[in-house]
Amino acid sequence: MSQVSEAFIPARIAILTVSSRRGEEDDTSGHYLRESAVEAGHEVVDKAIVKENLYAIRARVSQWIASDDVQVVLINGGTGFTEGDRVPEALLPLFDREIEGFGELFRMLSYEEIGTSTLQSRAVAGLANRTLIFAMPGSTKACRTAWENIIVQQLDARQRPCNFHPHIKK
Repeated sequence: MSQVSEAFIPARIAILTVSSRRGEEDDTSGHYLRESAVEAGHEVVDKAIVKENLYAIRARVSQWIASDDVQVVLINGGTGFTEGDRVPEALLPLFDREIEGFGELFRMLSYEEIGTSTLQSRAVAGLANRTLIFAMPGSTKACRTAWENIIVQQLDARQRPCNFHPHIKK
């Protein structure tokens, strides 16, 4: 049975930008996610940028999954259909459970904004060692779509009829 809260419970979030081109100065999507998470009342405990490399992505995310300090990982970039987009391949073996509905809902919402180009989005989410992981495209607009329409509500313990708070590490 899901535990429901009457109070807001902040989550400890790590943010990963996957890009071979962006640095901290021009990481607009990573900055957007950090600012939005803090504005919503959550704590950003770590932020990193890694190159589009399957093993570098998997290594960084694995560190956060193993850490008691990280409850949620937000990943932007690396979910498209080009050769360098390897985030789904990096994450799927790590998941204890995949959250199929995230990608489905993200693509439905994205269709309203970009039409059939959403077919090339491979946004994924899952749970690994009670760490919630959301991977979305790297554009700031896509991060806004995912955060404002899906993620922020599911990280809120007050969200009814359900949210992911009972499933993440305490």
